[in-house]
Amino acid sequence: MDGTDGSTQEFEVVEIASDGDVLLDVTFETSSETLKAARKAAKPRPGQKITTPGPVLRPNVRIGYRVQLSVLKQKSKYFNNLFGDTRFSEAKSIAAAFEQLTLRNIKPSEAPTSDLPAVRIHEDDETTKLAGQDAVFADLLRILHDKPRDLTPGTGTSTSAKPWTMHRLATLAVLADRFDCALPVSKNLSSLKFKWPATTTSLPKDDRHFLASLTKSSEETLRQKILVSWLLDQPLKFHAATRELVLYGSHRWVLPSASPEADSEDSDPSYTAAWWHLPDDLESELQHRRHCILATLSSIPRHFLTLYTSKSRQCKLGYDSSASCDSFQLGEMAKFFLSHNLICLSDFSAPSAEDAFRLVDGFATVDVGAIVNVLKQCTGYQIDKHHTNCGLRTRIAPVLVYVGTMLGSGAVGVQRAAWKRARGDVSWLGEGQGERDDQGEGPRVFRFTRSLAGDQRLRFEGAMAADRMARSLFTAEGWDWTPED
Repeated sequence: MDGTDGSTQEFEVVEIASDGDVLLDVTFETSSETLKAARKAAKPRPGQKITTPGPVLRPNVRIGYRVQLSVLKQKSKYFNNLFGDTRFSEAKSIAAAFEQLTLRNIKPSEAPTSDLPAVRIHEDDETTKLAGQDAVFADLLRILHDKPRDLTPGTGTSTSAKPWTMHRLATLAVLADRFDCALPVSKNLSSLKFKWPATTTSLPKDDRHFLASLTKSSEETLRQKILVSWLLDQPLKFHAATRELVLYGSHRWVLPSASPEADSEDSDPSYTAAWWHLPDDLESELQHRRHCILATLSSIPRHFLTLYTSKSRQCKLGYDSSASCDSFQLGEMAKFFLSHNLICLSDFSAPSAEDAFRLVDGFATVDVGAIVNVLKQCTGYQIDKHHTNCGLRTRIAPVLVYVGTMLGSGAVGVQRAAWKRARGDVSWLGEGQGERDDQGEGPRVFRFTRSLAGDQRLRFEGAMAADRMARSLFTAEGWDWTPED
């Protein structure tokens, strides 16, 4: 709760502006979970030498910041309302304090810190999970005052030099949003000279799927990139980061009914940070886009398995061995898909919730590109030398080339300006763009034809036609990958 307090003798004071006329008396509260994680991260690695001791981390830190009232009101709508509207007690107290200084013939900018009006502010770490928010808050105030960062080493948390990390930058963005001053921070972002980290994937320890996946720490960094680029108006970085999250997935995007930990997930303190709940419907949109893409990819093996288990003959050569060819290809196909966990076989017993969760959770953070690459490795065996062109590889290759092109289009990620301006037009959660049946009824079915595979517009990167075609593909309700066979 914000408020005013005339006492300024109980805490350290940081001079953001030497001629400041207001004191921000800020109390930073840090949870025990955040402190524990920070102390663990600060421990030296084996063989590492400690040059300077780190700051002492405490659950409660109270620091004063000497700032200029006019600067805060000019660059922050929050402070402009708080200090400019006399309906707030803070504005009344500041006006009264200035009047008292005038009666004593003291200019507020020249008054000692103890005589300045103090405004109480309370900050916790619920949305940032960062120990040492006071240093980031000081950086925010310096940006608003066009002051350089204080890089003087010291033992206090507010004066210690700390390099920028994605976590600290995300905290800066959250604070800028909290105090409604994102615009000046966005303009100053390039001066921080911070190189955004690349997103990395790794193979799971048990190598269950032979597919690269996203670790929780990598996902957290990726989500921080999305939040920073959204709050601080970085459209190119935002589009790239949202595309990565759709393709790489999230540890939180698991079927709630299948997860044995679904009831306790929301209470997990590690998931309360702002980036784990992306704002403005972005969380549900990105999750839905990944669901659409995975549904499209899973339809490919399902389609060909359905073909080869049907009564329709797939080998068109007309040999006596054509029936045996179909059976051989079905066996090779099932063997390949099962060995890479792309399908699963189940008996007629009731499936358990644990089994369902294990299957869904296994692909929650698998790289979509890795799935496509695995499908490209499907076997090209033939039953004999006379069936050279038979088999899955020949038929699936053009499908995967087309899907790969659609995954590389700009439609997978979210365009920041379009999402701000016309969310309903660009959201995949609305009505899909797939083809309707000729009668205008039934599910929207995407049909992969030779004309689509050879469309010359796909040769040009960033073509608007490719974006429309990608949305048509991924938002369909059904897929026919061999309509002309």
